[in-house]
Amino acid sequence: MNQLSNVEFMLLHMIAECNQASGYDINKLIDQRGYREWANIGTTSIYAGLKKLNDKGLIKSEDSGGKSGKGPMPIRFAMQEAGMIMLRNEIIASLSFSRERDNRFDLGLAALPFVEKAEAIEALRRRLDFLEEALTTIRRKYESQGGVRLPLYVRALFLHPMNLIESEQAYVAKLINELLEEMTEHV
Repeated sequence: MNQLSNVEFMLLHMIAECNQASGYDINKLIDQRGYREWANIGTTSIYAGLKKLNDKGLIKSEDSGGKSGKGPMPIRFAMQEAGMIMLRNEIIASLSFSRERDNRFDLGLAALPFVEKAEAIEALRRRLDFLEEALTTIRRKYESQGGVRLPLYVRALFLHPMNLIESEQAYVAKLINELLEEMTEHV
């Protein structure tokens, strides 16, 4: 379903945020925001991701024009229109359909400023539907296999994801309410 890897998704959002950024700039931003702790993003994957995005025509590379130090001329990356369209599509998809505790959802949250609040709310409502379907499926399997009569270690394998999904549903509902409040405050 994802057209971009998590690294490519994050890179697009950071380039959109900065308007123009080098690999070094992006690396600093990743460290400042603590992305490495939860998004499995290494330095090499950043440069490989930038190359892929450039090859796909989603970003364009430009010489920065200024050189400092002995290294090669830093290359800066800027967003292409196709990249902005892809970013918006990925944000909406990640907010709508990623499973609970999925890094993709966190990346979508980090990129919220690049979609309209109404779009984000619609995507999050789809996420609630998606989570409800996942919860219903797990509950059916749980009940069909014996439910509360199952041994604890088997019950736990069902109850853990069910509890996570229920918690995620409460979180998403609260997030939707906060976005709705922000929308009414700015009207």
